Amino acid sequence: MSPLHTASTPAWIETSALTAPALLGTAAGLLLGDLMHRGARRGVGISLGALGVVLLLPLVVGGVASLVTGPKSKVGVRRRIQGIRDAGLGTTDYDDGVDAELRAQGLI
Repeated sequence: MSPLHTASTPAWIETSALTAPALLGTAAGLLLGDLMHRGARRGVGISLGALGVVLLLPLVVGGVASLVTGPKSKVGVRRRIQGIRDAGLGTTDYDDGVDAELRAQGLI
């Protein structure tokens, strides 16, 4: 398949999907801001800001983890090479009983 026809999501879709909740929250804040008292507005604003930061943490942690252990990082390359090396070792579950049975049958 050619690189022109990939199934990945374009970057602008991901960006707009990430900014849409922020824009909706801003619009709601502008519309409902005058209806609340100043003290209530401050408390709601601080709590929603803290909630936004908490909700962004998994995205940030996932991004940093991908940079550190992703397939193009040093750790990712080492892990892939080790996986290739380990694939040639075969299984570690070796049964002597099967080996003895095959020798008895003359197959080995």
